[in-house]
Amino acid sequence: MNKNSVIVVTGAAGFIGSCLVGFLNLKGFNNLILVDDFSKSEKEPNLLNKRFLHMVERSRFFEWLGSQKPHIDFIFHIGARTDTTEFNYAIHQELNVEYSQKIWNYCCVHNIPLVYASSAATYGSGEYGYKDDHQLSFSLKPLNPYGVSKNEFDKWVLHETYRPPFWAGLKFFNVYGPNEYHKGRMASVIWHSFRQVQQNGKVKLFRSHRPDFKDGQQLRDFVYVKDVIRICYWLMENQPASGLYNLGTGSARAFQDLVLSTFRGMDREPVIEFIDMPEDIRDKYQYFTEADMRKLRDAGYSEPFYSLEEGVEDYVRNYLMSGKFY
Repeated sequence: MNKNSVIVVTGAAGFIGSCLVGFLNLKGFNNLILVDDFSKSEKEPNLLNKRFLHMVERSRFFEWLGSQKPHIDFIFHIGARTDTTEFNYAIHQELNVEYSQKIWNYCCVHNIPLVYASSAATYGSGEYGYKDDHQLSFSLKPLNPYGVSKNEFDKWVLHETYRPPFWAGLKFFNVYGPNEYHKGRMASVIWHSFRQVQQNGKVKLFRSHRPDFKDGQQLRDFVYVKDVIRICYWLMENQPASGLYNLGTGSARAFQDLVLSTFRGMDREPVIEFIDMPEDIRDKYQYFTEADMRKLRDAGYSEPFYSLEEGVEDYVRNYLMSGKFY
C-alpha cells in the first residue's frame, strides 16, 4: 500500500478500531474512511487528533458507498456487537453476520482485500483446542450468542467460492490496552482492576468453580492491543495466504498474574479478594484459552509479542494513570 491508499476501518471509534486508526496515521496513512455508530459520545475521545477523510454512520455506510462510489484500496472490518452478555441472538445476527456478509460481498465485487475481526469466543470451552484450522470451525460449540455469530460468519466465509483478492479473519483472544475506557462491563480485567485499586485499594477476582483450577488461576491468552494493530498492518502490507488466523500471544497466563502486574504498574502492594462468579455466566465461562500461533508465524510474521508484564506495565503507566488515549 502507498501512503495515498484509501482504507476503510469499521468500528473505528471503538477500542481496537481507534487504535488501528492511530497506528495507520503513525505510518502515514491519512486517507481513511471511518465507519461506526458515532452517536455514542463516550467513544468520541478515541478519535481526538486522528486524521481521516470521512466519518460515515454504520447504518448509512452501504447507501453512502452507492452514492459516493469511492475508490477503496483496503477494508479493515473491526466493527461488531461485542457484548458477550447480550443474549438476544437477533442483534448479533444482524451486526456480526448479515452486516459482515455485505462487507464481504462489496469486497468481492470491487476486488478489495479484507481483514475482519473474528473471535476466540468461537472456540467455546476449548474442547477441540485452539487451532485456527478451517475444518475445525464446523465442529466448534461457542458458549454465547456473540461467539455463535462470529463462528457462523467464519463458516459462511469458508463455504463461499466468491472471495476478495485477499482476506483474513482474525480470532482475537483477550485484547487489552488503551481506548477501552468506554466499554464498561466489557472492558478488560486490567481496566477493571485498575479502577478497583483506585477506588478500594484491592481487586476482586472470580473464584474458581472447577476443582481443577485454583482461585485466580483461570488461564487466558491476554494480548496487548499494540501487537494486534501491528499484525493488522502487517497483513495489509504482506497479504500472505488468505484464511482464519489466531491472534493471541500463544501463552496462557493466570488472572492473578495480570492483577499482580496491574498493582506493580501502579506501585501498590497487591490485595486480592475472591468472589463468587455470577450465576448467569458460570456455565459459559472459559477457564483456559491459548492461541496456537503457528499459522501466523509460518505465514512470516516474526515480531516478538509484548509479555503480559510488559504490556500491562505500558498500559497502566502510560495510559491508565494519566487517562491518556492511544
